[in-house]
Amino acid sequence: MTESGIDKEVDAIGLLCPLPVLRARKLLAGMAAGQVLAITTSDPMAVIDLPHFCAEAGHILLDQAEVSGGTRWVIRRG
Repeated sequence: MTESGIDKEVDAIGLLCPLPVLRARKLLAGMAAGQVLAITTSDPMAVIDLPHFCAEAGHILLDQAEVSGGTRWVIRRG
């Protein structure tokens, strides 16, 4: 884990539904339980899709913050 607590960071700006969730799913599948993924999205549907995906898949949504050009999501792998 890095000093920021993020193990992997990905930019999904410009990707539309369902691609941000599919990208998060693929990356989280390759990570160990407890590791943290940060993903930045610009798709307005991500506000619905990513929290739902986390709840369904057993991951923990640690943070959601507006950033320049989109939203940054921080997810701990369940």
